[in-house]
Formats: sequence, C-alpha cells, structure tokens
Amino acid sequence: MTHRGFRTGLAAAAGLAMTLALPVTPATAAPAAAQPAAPEATAARAADQAAASGLDALKRGPAESFQRVGLTAGGGGLFYGAYQRTYQGLRVVGGDAVVVADGAGRVRGTSAAETAAISVGTQAALDAAKAAATARAQLPTVDSVSTPEKVVLAGASPKLAYEVVVAGRTATAPSNLHVFVDAATGAVLDKRDDVKTFASGAKTQAQPGTVNVAGTGNSYYVGNVSIDTTQSGSTYTMRDPGRTGISCGREGGSVYSGPDNAWGNGSGTDLETACVDTLYGVQTEWKMLAEWLGRNGINGSGTGYPASVGLSDVNAYWNGSSTHFGHSQDNQRQATSMDVVGHEFGHGIFQFTPGGAGSGNENGGMNESTGDIFGALTEAYANNTKDTPDYEVGEGVNLVGQGPIRYMYQPSKVGDPNCYSSSIPSTEVHAAAGPQNHWFYLLAEGSNPGGGKPASPTCNSSSVTGLGIQKAGKIFYNGLLKKTSSWNHKAARKATLEAAIALFPGSCTEYNTTKAAWDAVSVTAATGEPTSCSGGGPDFSVALNPASGSVQPGASATTTVSTAITSGAAQSITLSASGLPAGATATFSPATVQSGGSSTLTITTTSSTPTGSFPITITADGASTDHTAQYSLTVGTTSSCAPVTNGTQLNIPDYPGAAVSSTSTVAGCARNASSTTKVEVHITHTYSGDLVLDLVAPDGTAYRLKNSSSSSTPNINTTYTVNASSEAGNGAWQLRIRDVGPADTGYLSSWTLTV
Repeated sequence: MTHRGFRTGLAAAAGLAMTLALPVTPATAAPAAAQPAAPEATAARAADQAAASGLDALKRGPAESFQRVGLTAGGGGLFYGAYQRTYQGLRVVGGDAVVVADGAGRVRGTSAAETAAISVGTQAALDAAKAAATARAQLPTVDSVSTPEKVVLAGASPKLAYEVVVAGRTATAPSNLHVFVDAATGAVLDKRDDVKTFASGAKTQAQPGTVNVAGTGNSYYVGNVSIDTTQSGSTYTMRDPGRTGISCGREGGSVYSGPDNAWGNGSGTDLETACVDTLYGVQTEWKMLAEWLGRNGINGSGTGYPASVGLSDVNAYWNGSSTHFGHSQDNQRQATSMDVVGHEFGHGIFQFTPGGAGSGNENGGMNESTGDIFGALTEAYANNTKDTPDYEVGEGVNLVGQGPIRYMYQPSKVGDPNCYSSSIPSTEVHAAAGPQNHWFYLLAEGSNPGGGKPASPTCNSSSVTGLGIQKAGKIFYNGLLKKTSSWNHKAARKATLEAAIALFPGSCTEYNTTKAAWDAVSVTAATGEPTSCSGGGPDFSVALNPASGSVQPGASATTTVSTAITSGAAQSITLSASGLPAGATATFSPATVQSGGSSTLTITTTSSTPTGSFPITITADGASTDHTAQYSLTVGTTSSCAPVTNGTQLNIPDYPGAAVSSTSTVAGCARNASSTTKVEVHITHTYSGDLVLDLVAPDGTAYRLKNSSSSSTPNINTTYTVNASSEAGNGAWQLRIRDVGPADTGYLSSWTLTV
C-alpha cells in the first residue's frame, strides 16, 4: 500500500537484564528421563554453541550474528554446519562460515570466508530503482530484474550494497547475473553468474495417482538401460518418481511423456534419446552420492533439479536451479554423455555445499573442476561397458571435433595449466580447473598407475601412488563440506588433509597421499593445516558466550565455556577461574570436559561482594597444553547509563520511487533484563503493516518485536514481550523502527524510553 508519511510517538518501558542472544540458540540441558539425542541433533547444538561463542574462525563484531542455514552429514561421524553471517540484520555476502562437530557434541573445527572487520552504515544513499537500472545495464539482453536487496558485501573493504539478480543472456550464453551495486556511489562492486557452462567459447544457435515404474531406455552413449519414470493412468513421463525434482524434457517445453514406457531410438540427433542419457546419468550420479559419499541428492537434502535437452548452443550449462544440454558442433550428438551430465549436476553440488557458488576465477575454476570430478566419479560408479570410466572430459561428445575438452591427468594436453601458480586467480575458469583436476587424478590413480591408465607428470618430479577413485572421492567431498565463499586451493588443501585424518583415523596413508598430491601440483602448505597424520599434536581452543555479565551483589551470572579440537585427538580439560572479587565463587558444570565439549560457568556473588568491574581469567588446563579466556564481571550499578526520556525528534529522509528500507532508532539505557522484558510502543502511522520493530541490545543483538504484515490497521499501541534474560552488560538500548514500504517520507517524534 502506498502512503506518504508517518508520525510516531512511542513510549517503551523495560525491566531489562543482559544476554548475548543470537538467532543461533545454544541447546538447553535435556531432562534426566529424556532419551539420548540423535547424533545429528547433538552435533547441531554443539555447532550452534560454537557459532554463538565466536569460536576460532567465527570471530564477529558486536552487530554481527550467525544463523545456521544447513547441516550435512559427512564421513567419519562428522557433521558440517553452514552459517550465514548478518550485520545489523542485513545478510552479509561473503561472510559465511562452517562449523564441524561430531555426534558426541564435540566441535572439531571451524572455517570462515575471508573478510575484513565490518563497520558500515546501513542507510542507503542510492535509490533502489537506480541500483536496479545499473544492474539491468550489465546484460545486453534482459528478461527480468529482481527487486534490489540491501546487503553487506564482505571482503577486503566491506560495503553496503544492493544485490540485484538480472536474468537474460550475454553475447554467447544465458545468464542469471547477481550484480552488487554500491549503495553509496552506484558503482558496480561485483558480479556473479549462476550460469556455469560446460566449456568456454560456447556457440549460440507428477501428478496425484502416479505410479513409480522402471522404463526401458535406448540411449546413444550407454546402450539399452533402465531408467526410473512415472506412470499416471495410461501416460508415462520422464519424471523420476523417487528423486524429487529430477525430470527431462525439450528445451522450452514440457517433460517428455508417452503411451508406453519405452524411450528413445538410440540416435545422436533424437532429443528423447538425449533425455534417456540424461536421466541415466543423473540417476546414476544420485546413487553414487548415496552409496559412496553418504549424500542425499544433489542439494544434500533429497532434492534434485530438472534437465532439458535441445539447447541451440554448442555447450551445456547449469543456471542455479536446472541443467540445459546442447549439441556437438557438427550437430550429430547431444551433449548428454554421462560425464557431461555428472559435470552439470556437479555444479549444483558445489552450489549446495557450504559457501555456495562463490565468485572469482580461482573459485570458479574449482567449481568447474568439481563438475569434472563428479563426472569421473559417476562414470566410475556406473562402470558401463559402452562408456567406460576415464578422466577425459566430454570425450564421447567430441564437442568441437577435437576430442575431450579437458584431460584431468594432464590438463596441459589442451593448454590448461597442470600446476598451481600466481596466475590462476586471473585464468579463465575452465582452464583454472587444471590444478585441482590434476590433484584429483594423482590422489585417485597416482603418477604412474599402469594397467592401461595414463601416466600423470607431476610439477615437482615426485612419484605419487593413488588411493583409488572411491577413497579419493570421499576425501574430496568431505573437504568440500568445509568450503566457504572465498574457497581457494590452499583452503581446499587444508580441508582435504583434515578430511583424510577424520575419515581414516589410525592410518597415515590417506593423509600422506593427499599431501603428496597437493605438493605435486604446486599448492603449498596453508596456514593452520595439520602437519602430520595425527593432526600436528593434540590442541584445542576456548571461548565464552557471553564474555561479560552484570549482577547486583548477592546475584549470580552464567556463561558457557566452549572448546574445539584444533588438532590431534580429544583430551581432558580441567576448568578453573581466577581474579574473582571478594565473596564471589565460581562453579563449572561439568568441571572437566573433553576438548570439543562445553561447560556452564556460574559466578555467584554475596551481599558483601564489592561493586566494580572485575576481569576474571578462565583457565582450560589440558593434558598437553593450557588456554585461557577473559570474562568481564560488573557488580552493582557502576554504569553511567541512565534512562532517556523526551528525546528530540528523529527525521527520516524522503525515499521516492521503489520500495526502501528506512531506518530510525530511539535510544535509552536499561539493566536487569528478564525473560519477560516488556517494551511498550505507541506509533501513529497510516499503515502499520509496513513497520518492522526491533529492540537492539548494547552489543547489537536485535530482538524482533514485530514483522511487516499485510495488516492494514493504522497505528501501533502494543506492549511486546521478549526474552532478554541472558543479555550481558549495561549500555544504550535502541528501539529500531524500519519502514519497508514504498514511497515513504516521515519522521519520529515525542518518544520516550523509560526503565
């Protein structure tokens, strides 16, 4: 609804105390009679606690928080939690992180995308409509432009930006382009395309009552095969009955259907035959993912994506939500061989592992290599006699009449680099796939495998003995589960070395071979990587959540002590506290933990405990090493914070045109919060549905009071209740008011915040 302005009067009454309450909420203790939690749930709670504590790589600013957006089971009993960073409620692009935990609730590691500290304003100077126009100009042919979303673009110099998705075409291929426009200057900061093509230099030219059935397919590449299809009445369709989302049809048309369950004629120019090859390829890849790697479908949660054939390009591509297959340059074959199908859906796997599709040429090259690796794994799992397993990419399609487009065992055969160098970050993405493809071949087969398999020259003249493709696939995939949006070869080296240790405990062969293969393609050691198959000796880290607390004399404060295994095996850790004020005591529950576990610290004061601020040292005494963390305890009303009343008017700038997110705040001070903190709000406004209200703690944690809605009720006269019982520290609280409606102008006045 369009409206022209609002006038606000509010009063907020709060009896507040302090908590570092994040969207990630640590688990509470289960009742004594409760059944043991499932390993996945236990790992999730441990990962959430690590994210809330800011453990290791998860350090964050006071206005930042982490939200878990996925949890994937890997090998060795490990679970990989993917986290999205937010800043003052805005999504941070490039601020993602991963926490690794096991089913016993031990944190086994963390990783985070590389970014400088974030300190940006959240009020955009640029109109959203102008950002959309700038983004539209980035493609020559445009089909649609999304509504601009205000985000923080992380990196060496974080900036407030609009993210706009422009769908259309480049000069040579389809595009689903994410454009990041500086919200202050209107400059284009970054562009990231969901579309991942098979090769460079492309040339342009179930319903209710269905039955699950196995169809007969006459394919071009793999002979007569069985494919899973769907029957509804007397009609059969090329839609997978058990793998959600998997189907195949003509480009721009519907899923193929017919009166019988026999498909294709074996011709390279027949599109129904191409769908036989496509379904066989993706269904085989799905089985390989489950049986070899323990992954549930393309996205890891049991979902796949549709495919279409008949694309008028000498290419194939993944666009972020579907696959599209073209034809060879001589137009005699469709680009639907098993390795090409595995490659394109492999882009989906890369996108739906932590860190997403990423950006940049080095990251893009690793994305292309990931597609090649999953193509090779699919061929190896199928072991088809007509399309035998190999490490040549697209050899059956013969895309441009020159055989394979990439050779994993020797990328230089088509001019791609065998070895990593400083030029890789500026190398075209398909060529930049070379070093990781080469590494995978060495890991799987070695430098001179024999048995008719090709030799693979190393960059350091070393000799490598391979582990076999299934074991290599497990190491690669479990390393991929620790991917962040700033993924690069050094990060992959570190993650796969850690995966080799976790997957094959007690054996050094896998670790040594993984390391030797990276050395052999000139990817040097990464900071913090395990230096031996035992992980470089047992060690751990420690963090507190929250890191400070405030109490009145006679009251108590609590914090959670979290630990993580940083290398080697778990060890016993004894916890203690020093620097307590007179009359205060510290108790840990439990007092001894295994590294990777957590404990609750309770600091209890007495009526005679002096007021003031006290730095308390928490010591974690391990069997091999000790670590400390600092906790700040404030006793009594020592803060200079005072309630604020009758504040001055706050103005909101005029935002003509498209929808905006106007933000104004009112500030006050509070202490002694509880689980029933009440905030009384009175706002005069013509359309209350546009307003989003948050109570913001001194550390930047936002407690949502009201979301936007379709309600057309004017004005707000409501008392909201939030749980702020664990917020630490006195200071200035804010009532943040955001108007997310279009074409607003207005101001705030006559507000009070009373403690």
